[in-house]
Amino acid sequence: MLVVEDLHVRYGAINALNGISLRVEEGEIVGLIGVNGAGKSTTLGSVAGIVRPWRGAIRFRDVSLLGQPPEAIVRRGIALVPEGRRIFPGLTVEENLRLGAAVRKDRAEIQRDMERWCAFFPILGERLRRPAGTLSGGQQQMLAIARALMARPALMMLDEPSLGLSPKLVDDVFALIGELRDLGTTILLVEQNVEKTLALVDRAYLLNAGRVEFAGPPRTLREHADIESAYLGRHNGPGPEAGPG
Repeated sequence: MLVVEDLHVRYGAINALNGISLRVEEGEIVGLIGVNGAGKSTTLGSVAGIVRPWRGAIRFRDVSLLGQPPEAIVRRGIALVPEGRRIFPGLTVEENLRLGAAVRKDRAEIQRDMERWCAFFPILGERLRRPAGTLSGGQQQMLAIARALMARPALMMLDEPSLGLSPKLVDDVFALIGELRDLGTTILLVEQNVEKTLALVDRAYLLNAGRVEFAGPPRTLREHADIESAYLGRHNGPGPEAGPG
């Protein structure tokens, strides 16, 4: 479904990505793990058209995404749930959801999807007319995911979805990601909660200094001797990126 080849990204004089290559097959959950600044968020931003690579290739269902604006990439079937949720707190829950469907013209289907996701996330249906800023952190994360789903993506990219949430809500978010895969959504997941990520994904890529250090199924990755000591430490929970990640 998604192929990234030899991707290079610069922020001024800093090389954020140094030849990253990865693939995502339809129906998979694929994880990107690594320390802050490893290139995880930059990779998602490049696929979403927010970051412009200077070299490499990105293909989605055999169509090049390079040079396409973010709204065109959303129309092709890719949605990004950014780090920090980035909902619009002054708008209502309903208005936030409708923004997720801004690239669509099928009004009747948009309304059906609104009802579908409000049923899937009952708290959003209960607070549809309230400002999104009145939701709790976990509820805002649900809204950010539902807003992305309103675009009807074939591939959803999630950037640190458990960031800042309580342990109970972290469990809920990871359970939700599994449910979305069961509903037919392919997922590319960036997370620093390594244990929960490896318990969920089909395959994972370990990034370090803008490069792929190791790739494979979770069991193989766990057996890779240098993961915890060299790259991930003993980190047991989410934390913010320290700059372009």
